This record gives sequence, C-alpha cells and structure tokens, in this order.
Amino acid sequence: MPSALKPMRYGHTEGHTDVCFNDTGSCIVTCGSDGDVRIWQNLDDDDPTSFNVGEKAYSCALKDGRLITAVSNNTVQIHTFPEGAPDGILTRFTTNANHVIFNSDGTKVAAGSSDFMVKVVEVTDSSKQKTFRGHDAPVLSLSFDPRDVYLASASCDGSVRVWKIADQTCTTSWPLLQKCNDVINAKSICRLGWQPGNGKLLAIPVDKVVKLYRRETWDSQFDLSDTFITETLNIVAWSPCGQYLAAGSVDGCIVVWNMESQKCIERMKHEKNYTICGLAWHPKYKQIAYTDTEGNLGLLEDIGDEKKSNDKVTSTATKDYNDLFDGDDDYLSGDMIEPQSSPKTGANEEDADDDDLKPTSGNFRRAIIDEDDNSLDIGMIKANSNLLEKEDDDDDETGGFPALPPSSTQQPFYDGPMPTPRQKPFQSGSTPAHLMHRFMVWNSVGIIRCYNDEQDNAIDVEFHDTSVHHATHLPNSLNHTMADLSTEAILLACESTEELTSKLHCIHFSSWDANKEWTVDMPKDEDIEAICLGQGWAACATSALLVRVFTVGGVQKEIFSLPGPVVSMAGHGEQLMVIYHRGTGFDGDQCLGVQLMELGKKKKQILHGDPLSLTKKSYLIWVGFSAEGTPFYVDSEGIVRMLNRGLGYTWIPVCNMREHCKGKSDHYWVVGIRENPQQLRCIPCKGARFPPTLPRPAVAILSFKLPYCQVATEKGQMEEQYWRSVVFHNHMDYLSKNGYELDESAKSQAVKEQQELLMKLFALSCKLEREFRCVELADLMTQNVVNLAIKYASRSRKLNLAQRLSEMAVEKASELAAALEDEEEEEEDFRKHLNAGYSNSVTEWRQQPVRNVHQDQEVEDAEETDTYEEIEETPEVHKERPNPFSKGVASAEVTTPKSIVISSSSQGRMNPFKVSSKKKDPVVPSANVLDTMSKYSKKNCSSSSRAVNKQSPPVIKPLIPKPKSKQISAASFFQARAPNSSEKVVEEREEKAGNESHEVKVTAQENTENRRPKTGFQMWLEENRANILKDNPDLNEAEVIKEGMSRFRLLSSEERMAWTEKAKGGTVNDSAEDKKRKRPTADEDEVKKNKEQKSEDSNLSKKPKPLDQSANVKLSAFAFKQS
Repeated sequence: MPSALKPMRYGHTEGHTDVCFNDTGSCIVTCGSDGDVRIWQNLDDDDPTSFNVGEKAYSCALKDGRLITAVSNNTVQIHTFPEGAPDGILTRFTTNANHVIFNSDGTKVAAGSSDFMVKVVEVTDSSKQKTFRGHDAPVLSLSFDPRDVYLASASCDGSVRVWKIADQTCTTSWPLLQKCNDVINAKSICRLGWQPGNGKLLAIPVDKVVKLYRRETWDSQFDLSDTFITETLNIVAWSPCGQYLAAGSVDGCIVVWNMESQKCIERMKHEKNYTICGLAWHPKYKQIAYTDTEGNLGLLEDIGDEKKSNDKVTSTATKDYNDLFDGDDDYLSGDMIEPQSSPKTGANEEDADDDDLKPTSGNFRRAIIDEDDNSLDIGMIKANSNLLEKEDDDDDETGGFPALPPSSTQQPFYDGPMPTPRQKPFQSGSTPAHLMHRFMVWNSVGIIRCYNDEQDNAIDVEFHDTSVHHATHLPNSLNHTMADLSTEAILLACESTEELTSKLHCIHFSSWDANKEWTVDMPKDEDIEAICLGQGWAACATSALLVRVFTVGGVQKEIFSLPGPVVSMAGHGEQLMVIYHRGTGFDGDQCLGVQLMELGKKKKQILHGDPLSLTKKSYLIWVGFSAEGTPFYVDSEGIVRMLNRGLGYTWIPVCNMREHCKGKSDHYWVVGIRENPQQLRCIPCKGARFPPTLPRPAVAILSFKLPYCQVATEKGQMEEQYWRSVVFHNHMDYLSKNGYELDESAKSQAVKEQQELLMKLFALSCKLEREFRCVELADLMTQNVVNLAIKYASRSRKLNLAQRLSEMAVEKASELAAALEDEEEEEEDFRKHLNAGYSNSVTEWRQQPVRNVHQDQEVEDAEETDTYEEIEETPEVHKERPNPFSKGVASAEVTTPKSIVISSSSQGRMNPFKVSSKKKDPVVPSANVLDTMSKYSKKNCSSSSRAVNKQSPPVIKPLIPKPKSKQISAASFFQARAPNSSEKVVEEREEKAGNESHEVKVTAQENTENRRPKTGFQMWLEENRANILKDNPDLNEAEVIKEGMSRFRLLSSEERMAWTEKAKGGTVNDSAEDKKRKRPTADEDEVKKNKEQKSEDSNLSKKPKPLDQSANVKLSAFAFKQS
C-alpha cells in the first residue's frame, strides 16, 4: 500500500521545532520557539496537552518518562512525562544548547552547545559529567552509538567528529560541512544518526547526499542520493529496525531509502516547501512525524509496503486531496527554481478510491494527473520509473509507485537525465507574491509596494525622481499581483478568479487629458503571466502563449504567438524582450529562449528565439535593460550578462555577483543597470534572495568585470579594461542609429581611454619581446597611435617591428584608398543615373541627420597615404595629428564596410542654398563637409547636427524625425546644375585666414569613368624621383614613395598647396565643360552665388538669409560648377 501524507497541523510559532515519539508511540511530543512542549494524541488532536519549559525550546528528547529539553536560559532541564512537572536541571552551558539526545538505554544524555562544548551527563546523577572539547564553533547535532562506545557530533566549524566516550578523546574527524559562525547561519543543522542495533553505520547528511561511514574503520562505505533532492539535506533519521533511513531537506523534501537495496522507496514534498527540521520514526509502525521551521507538524504514514496500523496516532480521516496537493506547484516550479509566486492549488481530485492512480506523494501525483483520472503523461511515468522497486513484488510496489494500467506496467527502466521542472513566470524586481508585504516592482523609475494584510489591501507607488510624478496610494480591490512602472504610466495585472477574468489595468499619469486610466479584460481562461512597459506602449504575455501589445493610451495593437510559456518580459524605449521556455531542460538546467524586437515605426525582430545562456543548474532571476537601452539578464548563480551588439548579438558575462557576497547564503537583488558610468545597482540580501519591504533596503553599487583570463597580471587587467570599454560603449552606435542625441565628449573620452590601453599593452609587449603581438595590437589602433607605436618601436631599437608597422600602415592606406575610389565611382554613376532629366533643379546630396553619422580620418591629398589607417572599432576625426591622449581627440562611430564617409556630427549650420528634392535621399556617401574642428564654429556646434547650444547628456531624448524636405545635413552638397548631366566635385584644400591648422575638406569626384587625376604629391614625386634615387640608389618603389612622402611633408604648406594647384590645373584642361574656378573673395562669391541660384532655379521658396562672417569663411572653400 502506498504511503499517505496527512495535512499538516499548526503546532508552534515560527522557528525551529523539534519532534519525538514516546516509548510506545501512543503520542507525539513537539517543542518550539514559543517555549512550549505539546503532547499530541494523534495528528487530529485539536486540544493537545501543553506546558511551558522556558522562553524558547531548542530541542527535546523523551525516554522512560523523562522529558529532556534544551532551553534559552542555557540549561538542559528534566520534566516528568506526561505531567510536565519540572524535575531539575541536568546541566548548564554558557550559551544555549542546540541539541539533546538520550542514549539507547536512557541512562545518559548528551548535549551540544553554542559555546563549542559537548557534555554527556548521567540522568540519575547529574554530577557525573564528561565534557568533550575540540570543536571551534557551535555544535549543531549529536548522535549516540547504540553500543555506548562512541558519540558523533557535527559543528559549525565544518567538521564531524567521533568521540570515544570512555576517555573523551576524538577518534576521527571529517571536514564535511560548510563553515559558519552560528547555528542560525548554518546551511544545514546536520542531524546525523547511528544505525540502530549494532551501530555498524554512521549516516551524515552532506549537501544533497547522505554519506555512510563504517564503524571502527571510519571509511566512507557509500552515499545515498536521489534526483528528487534538489537542496541541502538537513536531517537524517533511522527507523527503529535499522532497515530504512529517512532524510529531510531545507526545501521540504522527505525521502526514505531501503538500506538493503540502497534504493529510494519514498519521496514526499512539503506542502509549502518549508525546511524540515525534525524527523522521528514511530517505534512500531512505518510512520514518520516531521516538523518544519514554521512550527508545523506533519505525519507520513504507511511507508513502504507495511499495512496501515490501527494505532491512535494513525489517522483514518478521509484524504483531502485539495489540501494534499496545495503547494505542489512549488515543486513543479521548484523551490530552487523561483519563489516568485504564491503556490497554486494542484489537481482537484475527489475520488480517493481510484487505485490506478494512488499518489506516492503530492508532487508525483500532480506530475501525472493533468485534468482527470484517465489522462496519463507516459513521459513523466518513464522519467520517474526509477521509483519502481523489487521486481518480485507483483501487487504492491515497494516504492509506492502507482499501479499503472496493464498496458503500462511493463515500462523499461529509465536511468537517463531527469527533466527539470520549469520555472514559473515572474516580474523582474518583484518579491514572491505570497508575502503580505512585497515589492511588486523596483526599477530605475521607482518602487511599487503591495500591502495585503488584515488592515489594508493597497498598492503604494513611489518615484525616485518626484518631478516625474508624486507618490501615489492605490486601492487593490482586484488583487493585482503584477506591476511595471515607467516615466509615462503604471501598469498592473491580476489573475482570473471564478467570477472575474484576468485584467490589465493602466494608469497613464503623463496623459494630457482628464481620463488617465484604462482596463482591458482578457478572454475567458486566458491569464496574464507577465507584463512590461515601453515608450508609448504596454505589453502582456498570457497563458494562451500570446503577447498582446497596446498603446499607452489603451489602443490594442499587434498580437503574436510565443513558442512556449513565458518566463519574463522587459521593455525599454522601442525594444521588447521576451524570455520563454523553448523546451524542457534536464538535470537541473532550464531551457529558455529569448526574442528581442523593436516596436518603432520600422518594426523588426533582432533575436529570433535564440537559446538563452544560463549557468549550469541555474534559473533566470532578473531580465531588463540598462538605462542606455542594452538588454541584460541575471541568473540565480549571480552571473550578469549583456547583449554585445558589436559581436553579432551575442551575450557576454559582465559581472559575477557571487564574488561580492560574503557568505554562501547571501545574494544581491538587482534593481537597475547603467553603462555610462558602469554601475550595477542592487540590494544586498543577507541570508536571502530578496529584501524585505521594511526597513527600506539600501542600494549598493557593484562594478563590472569581464571574465578574462589572468586578470591578476598587468596584461590581463589591461585587456579586460580595453574590451570592457569597447563593449560598454557599443550602445552609442545603437543610439545614434536610432535617433538619440549623444554626448560627443563621452565618446571621445572612451576612444582616448581605449587607445591609451592599447598603447600600454603595446609597450608591455615590446618589453617582453613579443613583436608579433605588437603588430596585432597595432591593428586595433587609430592612425595617430600607430604613429606613436612606430616611434616607440624605433626608440626601443626594434627596427624590424617599426618596418612591419610602416608596411602595415601603407598596405591599409592603399586598401582604404582603393575602397574610397570604388565608392566615388559608384557615387558618380548613381548621381548620373538620378540626375538625368533634372538639370534645372538643385539636387541635394545628403544623409539623414543623427542616424548613421559616420566619421573618418581627414582626407587630404592622395599622397598622404599613411593617414589612412583601418582600425577595428572606431575611426577618429583628426586634426593635425594631435597627441592621441589629449582631450582634443574626437571619437567616432563604427563605419560600415565600403562606406568611407566624411561627415561632421558636431556641425549644426544650415545650408542657406538648399532646396529640397522630391527624390528619395540616396544612401551614398556624402562629400563636402565643414571642418568639425573650426574654433569659431564651436559655439554653434550641436552634438547631433542640430543647432542646440547646450551639451546633451549621454542618453537623452529621442529625436522626432522631421519631414525629409526639412532635414538639414552637415554633409549637404552645395552645387549648381551644369547644362549636361555629368558632373564633378573637385578636391581642394584651402588655408583659412588666420587659422592654418583648420582645413576644409572637399572630396574629389571625377567625371571620367575609371581615371583619377594626379595629385600634387604624385607630380612632385615625378620631378623629384631622380633626387631621391640619387641619395638612396638601392630603394625599391614602395620605399621611394615612403621617402618621398616624408620629404613632401617637410615642405611648407604654401609649397604643398602650389603643387596641389598645379595638379588641379592639369585636371581643368582635360575638359572645357568641367572647368572649376576659384572665387577671389568670400563676399564676392556670396553675391555671385546668390544670383546664380536665383537665375537657375525658379522654385526656391524663399531667399537665403544673409550669412555672418564665419559662414562666409566656411563656404568660401566650396567649389561650384560654372553655368
């Protein structure tokens, strides 16, 4: 007959509770933290005898009419039983005793105390005491050898010792347990036990197994374990016959093994997953009384194949399965999985006589039964078929495994990996729903608390920044269990009840109209399981595997299906991230998938259900976005991972919170993340996974650290810092592409920091004679830093390295030049195609502001080949080769392949000659730009191509896209139409008056098909090649060019300009139609240009405004076509 689990009884107030039977088994005795001892005639006894023994009772033992208790006044007392009359004090300690036990014949009592001592006292003569010293921490538990030769003890110092009672010496010691400083912090109270009778084996619960040690030899004989045990075992207890061993865990599991076969025959799960702290076998029958740390008493009957007894303790009450299975979902979710939601009532089973499906225990029945008695999950039966015992038993299975229908009884034995129970859905930043006072959400916007007690059922909303909204108190009549909070709205959701459907309720406090609240009812039998808010939208995931999207004002929008049950959701801006179960995990692992999508105007999916990386045997505890909009998530092992957009949307671990915890039971509870500055905001929780609502928890800030190898060394430390800087600044590229204003100084500071680290690594590699590594590092550097590296290599007398670095620079420069030439040809062809038939209009060549703002090195003449340096991460805008570590180095965006674009992200001047084109903006590289470094333009600069005079913070507001006809680009072309459709933009460099260091760049575009004009350097080199070869007769062609480049740079700027003009003069003569002219003065040019524009295009809507002097100076550098 399978075992039966009785509903638990409330016995004592919350706290450690101990239990034992009397000698005949006619009653159960319990003691608890209320200081009372209660005597129960059976589990249904509604009026147990009770008497008080002290302020707190820590342990009790009963034998031969004597009740021994360890109480809080540091004494071990004797009371008569069952009268409860005090009978003296047996012994005293300097602190309270934690465990008291009788020996087998009841003549001696052993007690272990928090003052590190163990005492053995004669019951009849308390003056006869033996003290055992040797433990270095409080004693947790004791066990007498049945033969009275040895005494075993477990302590907070992590050791289990065996003492010889006669001479009080320590026979052996095993370092088996986790060290702690007090019993209250111990992971397990480690109640150990000798096998009754001969004392052949000593059983010790260690982590998730029971270790069995052989007497005298003290060798480990074998371990007992079971996949049902998912948390640390707290206590073991032998049956009086010594054939069975029971163990209880900290998450409420009770398992029983048959010692002969070493197989598990019983598995039981506590109704509420509370820690089992007391186990006692009935002296005659196969019954176990157990207590938990909340003061409850329970009884497990008919263990194994024993017949049900008629003893008074055995209850004959009808089994109340609703009570029996209450909380079993906690097992399916696993207490180890997620204590985020209240236990739900399991299968509603009324028919207690259905022998086909008698439960082994609540959890197994819940796993098998779905809707009715006839629905069997064969997969679960197979997975749990290791419960089958003793093939020779035909009718009664020893393990209490349910007798299956005839077709299923011959299932093969399954010994493979066991499926992991799926974790329940949860809201990030919330604490478990069954708590009376809990956090519904704590995020970067504010805190929502829920109070559900006798006085009130209400919700309090508090904002970190009270300028967003004032604190709010809301009634909770619908019993909302989920919440999310943004700077626009409060979103609440409740589960369905028998009368009401599940509801989504939104309080849109930022709305400008009077009606700020709306509610949506879900369809019948569809429950909301997760919710989130974004910018202008709200979403909920339901039990029907649907995600429903709404506007923040209540308009229903998209609906899409999920491949599996939702686990959690998060929103930020336009981004929605959904985590769900993509399959069944095994051996403690969860099998989760992630979808990331953007719900803006261009809706797209970024992550298409990719597997979510979790630490082994862990589960998800937090998912969300940083303040900058990068997805992050945290698992139960404390590993924080972020999405690395720079490496194909992969996940990178950026912090291990466990490294910051002092104790094993301590955790951090995440409330927010920032990337700039790098901050992980969380609440330290001592001995728990989540904080209480009161007192108000303090927020701690943890730093990030990538798990690179050898970070203790200088090289590993700098590598970690470099890549952390790269990864944590990827968000800037994403934000700039998505229309956010960015702080240019933050980007330039990041690039400076990265290049500084690369240079330090380069110097370190030089010292270590790692020249190949130096070249690899130089590959990551910007042009200026490569030049520094060449100088450093030369001064370090590593000429071979310097030569290789120079060759690499030349090779990259030629590659970039070739790419630039290809782009120019493509641009010219595209322009010819678009401009056909539009010779009377001024076409505007530009890119959209802010989005895809690309920057590149200053393109001088083709002779400056070493100014092209292809770098891996961020090209820079250079002035006249400044110190790369000075604050003036401008940072840059990642350039896309085949797109060498010269543009200013800090120029906000409007083009007074611009006329909008009806053609779609071509996504070809734009050319003419104003110099970003002009001193007199800085006061008008904006960080996002807009004339905004104040500096913007790093994360800032999204730009509202304007109609394309009104968008202004710093890369606009200023050009009039020539009569024919072919055109050319001429490369030109001019000195600005009084400021030689600031130059204006104009990219050359040739109208011939496959030919570029000669540059000034090429013409100079042709004339001076003979002189170079005369000085260095053995140089090859590449070396001649290098030598020529160095000499050409030594020329004054006027001489170089003269050669440039000479080259351009040759180009002009190629075609009469393609002449270019140079304007004598800026003022004169302005007048001519205005006239030219008016005469050519009659569609100009308004006259250009007069320009100030700085604009004239800037525009004087641009060449226009002759009409």
